[in-house]
Amino acid sequence: MSDLRQLYQEILLEHYRKPRNFGPLDDATHHARGHNPLCGDKVEVFLELDGEAIRAASFDGAGCAISTATASMMTEAIAGGRVDEARALGEQFLAMVRADADAEVDTEGLGELASLEGVRRVPVRVKCATLAWHALRAALDDGAIEKDGPRDDAPNTVTTE
Repeated sequence: MSDLRQLYQEILLEHYRKPRNFGPLDDATHHARGHNPLCGDKVEVFLELDGEAIRAASFDGAGCAISTATASMMTEAIAGGRVDEARALGEQFLAMVRADADAEVDTEGLGELASLEGVRRVPVRVKCATLAWHALRAALDDGAIEKDGPRDDAPNTVTTE
């Protein structure tokens, strides 16, 4: 195994074993759920937005190592940034994992998310790696939470199949 591939595997396992930003966000202003019924992965994304600034991001749920690690890395990458930056990062990440196995991909600026580049070589795992990003998009698009309303009433659930 190459040194780079081993490093990427270690990063993925570290985020799976000790996910960052795990758990509901008390001051969330936006929320969305994602579910992959084929494998059972479930993720909820919570955001605290102040205008276009992402003050905080977290996730909750249960899933495989790739799904959990991706959500952990994603929340780290977007927290403290701007909505437009999060959207652009999401598009770059999705392009990377959906690219043909032999294609050259741009990992510049992805940080630890680049460790998931190998997922594109195992197509059945792409949905695991993209689930949190689809939930993030849904949260940004129409996942505003009423301050006095329960999260369970949030209508925005993304299902990948």
